[in-house]
Amino acid sequence: MTDPAPNSPAPRARWLRHLPLALIALVAVIGAATLRDYISFDTLRENRAALLELRDGNYLLMAGGFVAAYVAIVAFSLPGAAVASVTGGFLFGLGPGTALNVLSASLGAVAIFLAARAGLGQVLAARFDASEGRLGKLRDGLRQNEISVLLLLRLVPAVPFFVANLLPALVGVRLWNFAWTTALGIIPGALVFTSIGVGVGSVFDRGGTPDLSLLWAPQVIGPLLGLAALAALPIILRAWRARKGI
Repeated sequence: MTDPAPNSPAPRARWLRHLPLALIALVAVIGAATLRDYISFDTLRENRAALLELRDGNYLLMAGGFVAAYVAIVAFSLPGAAVASVTGGFLFGLGPGTALNVLSASLGAVAIFLAARAGLGQVLAARFDASEGRLGKLRDGLRQNEISVLLLLRLVPAVPFFVANLLPALVGVRLWNFAWTTALGIIPGALVFTSIGVGVGSVFDRGGTPDLSLLWAPQVIGPLLGLAALAALPIILRAWRARKGI
């Protein structure tokens, strides 16, 4: 019987690498089944006076608690990220609310990225790096256009947030590039959701519910698609130069 290679990880170590992602998946399933009715605009409506009182009593503590809750929502792919973003605007206003929303969502995204990369991502990225043929060309293309692809994942509204968090980890994207493109790429959407939150108090007073379809309004989706086109431009130029042999 052959001894395992000295540098190969023991079976237990290999199993432990998958534990963080498995835990995230388990919490996500439980959260989807149990929290959907609790992290909602109705909950915000019913507790808005208490939340404002807490904020006025201890702003920094409230901001820290908000960030911790939002990071957990993103890291564990729990329902309610949109509600959290709107709450950030409601509690802290447009400027600080946007900053806290971007910080929280970015930290949560990095957490799930690291969990995925440590386990399944490490295995898939190693196979991806060793691949040849069409898959190898795809790998080389992704490496050359890593920044543009990451920004596109953030700027195109049709891409679910958790997909944009997991996919880069599974193909071996650099952590730093993932982190800063996430923070930059989610700013436009964060501004929209935070601005909805700024006016949510008057919406509640009228007995209404925040209209999240604003994200798809022409005046919002147009600039977002324009930014996505700018992010895609380097990919198009590289492909054109490669075809022309420049």
